[in-house]
Amino acid sequence: MENMLQRIEELEMKQSFQDITIDELNQQVIKLNDIIAMQQEQFKLLVTKIQTIEPSNMASQADETPPPHY
Repeated sequence: MENMLQRIEELEMKQSFQDITIDELNQQVIKLNDIIAMQQEQFKLLVTKIQTIEPSNMASQADETPPPHY
């Protein structure tokens, strides 16, 4: 009977440790999700700013001169 009580106590301690570990990991996942969301928003803003200040390197069809063989 004592052996069984010892095994139950060990299992309860393991479960407690696992609960703590799962909670800590969950908190880290929440923090990482927040960081990713913030970085995605910053990336969108950066892309928008670059598109507004840097014109395209491609000339329009009207600005292109025909090749010399024409």
